[in-house]
Amino acid sequence: MWLSEIMLQQTQVSTVIPYYSRFLEKLPDLKSLASADLDDVLRLWSGLGYYSRARNLHRAAVEIMHRFGGAFPDNRVDLETLPGIGRSTAAAIAVFSFGRKEAILDGNVKRVLARHFEIAGHPSERAVLERLWHLAESLLPATDIERYTQSLMDIGATVCTRKPTCNECPLRASCQARRKGTELAFPSARPRKKNPLRTTRMLVLRHRGNVLLVKRPPVGIWPGLWSLPEVPEEEIAVEYCHAKIGVSVGRIRELPVIRHEFTHFSLDITPALGVVSGRQPILRMDEAQWVPVHEADGWALPAPVRTLLAGVLSGEVEQD
Repeated sequence: MWLSEIMLQQTQVSTVIPYYSRFLEKLPDLKSLASADLDDVLRLWSGLGYYSRARNLHRAAVEIMHRFGGAFPDNRVDLETLPGIGRSTAAAIAVFSFGRKEAILDGNVKRVLARHFEIAGHPSERAVLERLWHLAESLLPATDIERYTQSLMDIGATVCTRKPTCNECPLRASCQARRKGTELAFPSARPRKKNPLRTTRMLVLRHRGNVLLVKRPPVGIWPGLWSLPEVPEEEIAVEYCHAKIGVSVGRIRELPVIRHEFTHFSLDITPALGVVSGRQPILRMDEAQWVPVHEADGWALPAPVRTLLAGVLSGEVEQD
């Protein structure tokens, strides 16, 4: 339950299912997750995005083993003290795993309540959120908390969607927005703001069927994942390769820009291809490693880097 709740944060069920199955196959219980290397956890998560979820999952498993003696907390208050578990996620785990009487308020439930009670404003606004929490808690039934919670989530996920099918909704008779024909006005849209644009050049350096990967720092975007070396804009790529990485490249060929959207900014990636000459070079960069091209997909790579490599390296691996 805990794993599925974390994976389903900001990710659709259809996307999560194969990751969920593969994760449990490799790390089937709390003890194995807590003792696993973080790199292995990130590798299993690779492609699912929002990697802080994977790091928090691992940290939480370690804390449960140490603070709770390996016994998973059975109440919302203790669950909320664990990394990566907020109020609604803690409540969902407490409800479905232990039958606790707790209110959840995920995105789907927020939409159902906002429409049903005509709650104006966006749920990210503090006053709106507090009102939604009050409603969610006041509506809890005395019995069948699991069925009630699941039903509410299912209505939001399948009927009361962004394009609702109100005629199929079991709550249509009492829904205030439905009665007035204002379903699409609730919840209010989040005020739009244009994401800032960042740019980077990523080096795809090849040597005898290998590609160079570097481990990203523990902070910033894609922390702790393996990626490609990045060249500062003011640097000449060929010179950078020699001075900073320790490899000799005859020329660098740039490919068209790839744009990747984050929640708060856009990133334009310019792939820069180069073939390293000579024998296996001694790398000057920390945590850099030559990886066989055919094995790179199995490493913990950010999704755009995985896509970039798949496109660039297919049919282009040097037979040198």
